[in-house]
Amino acid sequence: MDSIVLSSGGLDSTVVIAIAKDLGFDIISLSFDYNQRHKFELTRASEVAKFFGVKKHIILKVPLEDIGGSALTDRSIDVPAGKLNREGIPATYVPARNIIFLSYAVSIAEANNISDIFIGVNAIDFSNYPDCTPMFIESFQKSVNLGTKIGVEDKGVVIHTPLIKLGKSQIIKRGLELGVDFGITTSCYNPDNIGRPCGVCDSCLIRLKGFKDAGFEDPLIYKINRLK
Repeated sequence: MDSIVLSSGGLDSTVVIAIAKDLGFDIISLSFDYNQRHKFELTRASEVAKFFGVKKHIILKVPLEDIGGSALTDRSIDVPAGKLNREGIPATYVPARNIIFLSYAVSIAEANNISDIFIGVNAIDFSNYPDCTPMFIESFQKSVNLGTKIGVEDKGVVIHTPLIKLGKSQIIKRGLELGVDFGITTSCYNPDNIGRPCGVCDSCLIRLKGFKDAGFEDPLIYKINRLK
């Protein structure tokens, strides 16, 4: 069984690859180069693909920097740092990113007669992104199966979200159970020029707290780690 797994080289998407593999799927991992500030994640996504021996790793160029509107694509917007933002949608939200990425995944899946797509969205320990909720995924899957040949004439597409109701510590424990090497992942929105995580952006803080709550040490070395 082939599947498409969206892979950012991050903690969540890497655990999803491990879960898909454990379920018996052959994996085509899909990553995106959108000139993101944290482009180092593509290096990690390639390392993750090698670690799991995926069938194929696709990196698509999508020029989201031409659209802007996010601290991850517009260098004039600062990445929020210092504390977790739990109110409102933060500046690191990329307009319609998961809609765009999942649409590419569906297109690849349909072209290759693949029904299963995995994505590591999470609605518990996350940054208030609206495209990470169960409501969004359910609605998107329904729209896809109404608007594609595979949905109208064939078996349709299923979007799997195995982490959507798990806390970060639960995700980490599940990954460790499945043999994930978290040392080859990255989560930081604002790493330095050698990929070292900042330790103060939302994504770093969520990850560090997750490891602390899980009772394990994060193998990454941070520029700043206030949770030690």
